[in-house]
Amino acid sequence: MIRNIAAGVQSFTSNAFLVTGERRVLVDTGANFDAVGEVETLVDGLDAVVLTHTHPDHVGNLQSVKDAFDVEAYGFDTRQSGVDVAIEDEQTVTLGDDDYLALHTPGHKNDHLCFYAESAGILFAGDLIFQNGSFGRTDLEEGDREALIKSIDRVAVVTDEELKEMHTGHGPSVTTNPYHDIELAGKAARMY
Repeated sequence: MIRNIAAGVQSFTSNAFLVTGERRVLVDTGANFDAVGEVETLVDGLDAVVLTHTHPDHVGNLQSVKDAFDVEAYGFDTRQSGVDVAIEDEQTVTLGDDDYLALHTPGHKNDHLCFYAESAGILFAGDLIFQNGSFGRTDLEEGDREALIKSIDRVAVVTDEELKEMHTGHGPSVTTNPYHDIELAGKAARMY
């Protein structure tokens, strides 16, 4: 099961997805709300934190979550503060009961990762792709529009129309034809 523990939070934060099952994982920690308390209402503990990228709105609660649950944080670049274990491009990462392919997808930030479970039809898109073809900002430090377009194209090739769920870094998850939103994001990113 996947739950956004940041749903309804009114402060500046990213989504933070609790994935339960065999390996209880928090995908991103969000910021400016009690992530520890939210997790504790749902599960007894965590096995890991997995990061899509290290922008402050995605990792603001990272240290408190690591301390409370005595877990390590996995991300693309261990030179980033708080990242303990590196996830390499195309490495398999277990979230809940499913194995996900880690995809290095720079453009919004150099250490950005997406996670795709083909068997479950689930994509964690971070800040690469959002609902209705929106896409991540490229006007921040490390932003690169051409790299972002290549990353969106890569996700479009790896996934397919069988995709059932796309969980994004901001806004609602997409559960109706999320592949269409990926295609739209690729077109929209080229228009600017």
